[in-house]
Amino acid sequence: MESNLMLGLVCVGAALSIGLAGLGAGIGIGNVGNGATQGLARNPEVQPKLMTFMILGMALAESVAIYGLVISLILLYANPLIK
Repeated sequence: MESNLMLGLVCVGAALSIGLAGLGAGIGIGNVGNGATQGLARNPEVQPKLMTFMILGMALAESVAIYGLVISLILLYANPLIK
């Protein structure tokens, strides 16, 4: 019985880790895109420099989702707590 409870809690933790990481990454990418769009609308001459920073910001925000995926995979497949 305790093993089933531990497995259920691990599955909930894995789902929360990837779900919250994906939510955070989506919000971050949306904020970066919003800022880049507003910056381009106000000053179109800075487009090359702004695009570089926009892509860098989106990549950093996406790395949060990848970290959440790695944590969820570790919880599901390499968990030392489940015997």
